Amino acid sequence: MNTIHPGVLPAEVAPGRVPMPGAADASASTRPSRRVVVLAFAAVYITWGSTYLGIAYAVRTIPVFLMGAVRFLFAGLVLVAVAAARGAPWPRRRELWSAAIAGLLLLAIGNSGVVWAETRVASGTAALLVTTPLWLVMMEWVRGRRPTRGVVVGLVLGAIGIAILVGPRDVVGTGRVDPMAAIVLIGSSMFWAAGSLYTRYAPLPDSPIMATGLEMIFGSVALLTVAAATGEFRHFTPSQVSTASWIGFAYLIVFGSWVGFTAYIWLMRNVPTEHAATYAFVNPVVAVILGWAIAGESLSPRIGVAAVVIVGAVASITLTGRR
Repeated sequence: MNTIHPGVLPAEVAPGRVPMPGAADASASTRPSRRVVVLAFAAVYITWGSTYLGIAYAVRTIPVFLMGAVRFLFAGLVLVAVAAARGAPWPRRRELWSAAIAGLLLLAIGNSGVVWAETRVASGTAALLVTTPLWLVMMEWVRGRRPTRGVVVGLVLGAIGIAILVGPRDVVGTGRVDPMAAIVLIGSSMFWAAGSLYTRYAPLPDSPIMATGLEMIFGSVALLTVAAATGEFRHFTPSQVSTASWIGFAYLIVFGSWVGFTAYIWLMRNVPTEHAATYAFVNPVVAVILGWAIAGESLSPRIGVAAVVIVGAVASITLTGRR
């Protein structure tokens, strides 16, 4: 499979700013090619779907917030170095503030909240309560972009597909749903959606690599603070980290951060919001397929039906125009 080099988008697609509502559309010459858009979606769909396994292994022996902090700090420093080596100018103060806000919303709150919650609830519950597409469409609606009928139908189909995919037993797991984890999942989805829209319109560096790297660095600083406040440093011993956790941690850096997150930030600045949000429907399907292919988990007709419904949801969202 063709993919984007970790953290590096092709030079031909250095994105221009996404216009504010009501602004003139960008000229055709500044629009990215279909090939690059497809590669970016493939990176988000496939790599983020595969990070479910990476997270599960990493947090077995690495504290949640410390894992996220070190992951994003290392990944961010590398991306900033790559961007600087490619000639990206150092951001202005306003751009640094924007990157800090985005890093706080997306990573320190949005991502880490989901990771923390998945240590307390079944994965099916997490899949159902990560409601990012709904939040994104609602927030865009508040901004004056009313969703089309196809988008609404797609959101409903996507929710139905995820419900079919996880099934009632997987949703509740072996016990009751932890109410705090459920609140954190819904809240994290809202903050992730807010951060996603913020990156779409905020004055961030023109280089998507520089912008992504800075967001990770600022997010890691916040997570380091949380890790220290919750005592994770005192109870962490590197020698006790298992090989599986190290592999999962490394996988999250390369594919979750460098490939997936960079591609997602680029998509948020170059395609309609609801299109970029379709990853939340596709990722669980990818995770189930990879679980079957790698971990030997069984596939059932229910999974096949869910996949068909979810594909229909994505098609309904992406093939309809905007008001």
